[in-house]
Amino acid sequence: MALLFIAKDPNTNGTQCPTAWVDDEAQEIVVQGWKAGEALLAQCRESGPIPESEAVVRLPIRMVPALREACDVADRLGVH
Repeated sequence: MALLFIAKDPNTNGTQCPTAWVDDEAQEIVVQGWKAGEALLAQCRESGPIPESEAVVRLPIRMVPALREACDVADRLGVH
């Protein structure tokens, strides 16, 4: 087992939408979200640089339950 699907954004059409997974082998929570625009990136960079190996993504607040579930799944699997 590696990538465990948690949930897609409930307010989208089911394709090309924010999604949450748990990768139990890599011990990571994986998210798909909307790409951050330049204005948001500029605000984020005020806290420090964003390495080329990282990205800023946006998730709607309605995805909080999915992120909580991903955290709960990670806890149950002993992923820390």
